[in-house]
Amino acid sequence: MTAVDERPATEVGSPRRRKEDLRLITGRTRWTDNIVLPGMLHLAMVRSPYAHARITNVDTAQAKAAPSVVTVITGADVAAEQGSLPNAWPITTDQKTPNHPSIAVDRVTFAGEVVAVVVARSAAEARDAAELVDVDYEELPAVLDLKEAATDQVLVHPELGTNRIAFWQFDSANAGSGSSVEDAIAEARENGILLEREYRQQRLIPAFMEPRSCVVDPTGEQTTVWSSTQIPHILRLMYAMCLGVPESKVRVIAPDVGGGFGGKLQVNPEEFITFLAARRVGKPCKYTETRSESLMASHHGRDQWQKVTLAATKDGTVTGLKVDLLTDLGSYVSLLGGGTPVLGAFMFNGIYKFGAYQFNLTPVLTNKTWTDAYRGAGRPEATFAIERIMDDLAAELGQDPLLVRERNWIRHEEFPFTTVAGLQYDSGNYEAATAKARELFGYDELRAEQRRRRESNDPVQLGIGVSTFTEMCGLAPSRILGQLNYGAGGWESATVRMLPTGKVEVVTGTSPHGQGHETAWSQIVADRLGVPFEDVEVLHGDTQISPKGLDTYGSRSLVVGGMALVKAADKVIEKARPIAAHLLEANVDDLEFSRGRFGVKGTDKGMAIGEVALAVFTAHHLPDGVESSLDSEATFNPVTFSFPHGTHLCAIEVDTETGATRIRSYVCVDDIGSVINPLIVEGQVHGGLVQGIAQALFEEAVYDESGTLVTGSFVDYLVPSAADVPSFVTARTETPSTTNELGVKGVGETGAIASTPAVVNAVLDALRPFGVSDITMPCTPHRVWRAIHGHDAATPTRPSSEQSVAEQGEGGQQA
Repeated sequence: MTAVDERPATEVGSPRRRKEDLRLITGRTRWTDNIVLPGMLHLAMVRSPYAHARITNVDTAQAKAAPSVVTVITGADVAAEQGSLPNAWPITTDQKTPNHPSIAVDRVTFAGEVVAVVVARSAAEARDAAELVDVDYEELPAVLDLKEAATDQVLVHPELGTNRIAFWQFDSANAGSGSSVEDAIAEARENGILLEREYRQQRLIPAFMEPRSCVVDPTGEQTTVWSSTQIPHILRLMYAMCLGVPESKVRVIAPDVGGGFGGKLQVNPEEFITFLAARRVGKPCKYTETRSESLMASHHGRDQWQKVTLAATKDGTVTGLKVDLLTDLGSYVSLLGGGTPVLGAFMFNGIYKFGAYQFNLTPVLTNKTWTDAYRGAGRPEATFAIERIMDDLAAELGQDPLLVRERNWIRHEEFPFTTVAGLQYDSGNYEAATAKARELFGYDELRAEQRRRRESNDPVQLGIGVSTFTEMCGLAPSRILGQLNYGAGGWESATVRMLPTGKVEVVTGTSPHGQGHETAWSQIVADRLGVPFEDVEVLHGDTQISPKGLDTYGSRSLVVGGMALVKAADKVIEKARPIAAHLLEANVDDLEFSRGRFGVKGTDKGMAIGEVALAVFTAHHLPDGVESSLDSEATFNPVTFSFPHGTHLCAIEVDTETGATRIRSYVCVDDIGSVINPLIVEGQVHGGLVQGIAQALFEEAVYDESGTLVTGSFVDYLVPSAADVPSFVTARTETPSTTNELGVKGVGETGAIASTPAVVNAVLDALRPFGVSDITMPCTPHRVWRAIHGHDAATPTRPSSEQSVAEQGEGGQQA
């Protein structure tokens, strides 16, 4: 009797629970800080309290005499060997990039910069001894305000002669993707509508769950590094390039990593310092940061001033868009540096059919912690700007914001569509996503309720926020990255091994830190090879096991790494095909492969791919000239990005007497192409929504006038909890990507990109009758109250039921 195959028809699309979760929720994880090696020493960093100062003396005598201290290392001690931390993306050939030592030698440029490191037998003794290091400083003028820094009155690095490290421009007229934006602006000024707005993207902190940690063991033939990193392969390469160590002599392992959000997409000073210290003392060394150190010295995100000019005809058809962007890099140029806002340059036009576009970027140095990628990396900033000004356009016209968007977006029959920014969007259906979101949200009913509240002068006003977005995912196309002067490619690698028992090992160059790769990759390979999901083991995050890869960031893992898996699995099948034909005494052309089994057409003869794997292992009856291995490796290098999209709608109640806000409902309908695992998708969307809402309402990194971070703990840096956000209504439409065989588009950053403008637009929609057209994020109760009251305690003006939407958009207060 033939056994019945009770497996699901396909693994892809099934809501499998994550393989990783059992060990995560039962405490059997191995974080970097859990690693203990024989004779291991511990590091503590001595950090500058000043934002800008000259180091005149570092006295380490008392610290060296402290109990259990092995040594104290200063910048002067390692000046000749520490090199400079890398910037992999100089956005122009003439970019001015300051030297970035791991340990400051003679000058510090932000509060929190490392000036010395204590090596001791325990972490507690190292921290105690760090207090004994006596550093003399000569405080220098610091510049903290982004606009002030752009004037060059105070220089962060005097040797550069400026704080403006580069100027990068995209102009559709020069690129051949559109006409002159100045002509569009002139025409709108004369005969249409011209909006000029300035929006602020506040500075944020990634605030990942697991603080950064690094362990370095120099005692073997190789130096082995364990790090809480998103980029083990890139980190190994940077050790080799910056410290002069042969790449083959460095092994980097990313064990279980507790979140990153871009915050661990970095080559950190502490990773170099731990490496240098271990080599000096010849023993394993560990450094794990405190939460305060994490908030103060891990790279930050966002921090921009966006001047946006939109040209439109009198009926609201957009014609031109100009963006002048100042971005705060902090005191050094990080791994991606100015490249992060360059990514956003291609997304300011969003889903709309502009005829002309110009983007002008000026990255600026300040005496603050350096910035780099944070979930979305340039694309949330761009989406915020375009979705905010589209709402302002609707207010100017006195029209519904959804109607104005529909008039201007790319229609589904127009795909593939080349945008004014020069990218080709391959597929999408904005109409379907919006229609579904509108229905789930009860849009018309909420608008009716809003009118009733305004007419009754209800002290609690209702606002409705809209965000219709797209983003470019799958940070990968090597040729495009090369054209943008990025220092690496964007390919990804995978290996599929068929074991003699029929089990499968998958080796991936992606490096997960919460995304669920072990589960999703198992589903893809199980479907492709027709083996049970449980029989697939995924290996990752170790450059010895997975020597080739470009790691995880930019929603690239599935779009690029997943396709590498598909190609490797297909190679396994093709290598197995002639062997199966030989064993079945059939012609290769007569074989078909389905659900893990080779069958001879028109007969019941066949054999499972696991049986072929065993035959390959024994090699007793292989055809001549065939190697005895099915193992296959593949690299995938896409030719373009992928473009998920969606419509997010937010209803928010604003208490006009207190400024308090409450999200009443939130609906999002995302189109991420084909879905591998709906359960994982839901988790990614929910997490992203909370981070985007956090930017809109809660989070901001704040410095005092001396350059000290005053939001240096979770007491002051307000990360929302589950109690602070509503239950979300999430749904999907599906237009598969046409640029990859899986049809996938990416999902890791969609929630964080779309939700911020939806929430802020909702707050402002509630307050437009009060003459409020902008509030600087986060929209805290205090800022909302001040905006309503015109910056003072005067009695607020009640909304007039006669006031038109267009009138509400005029002369708004800014807070």
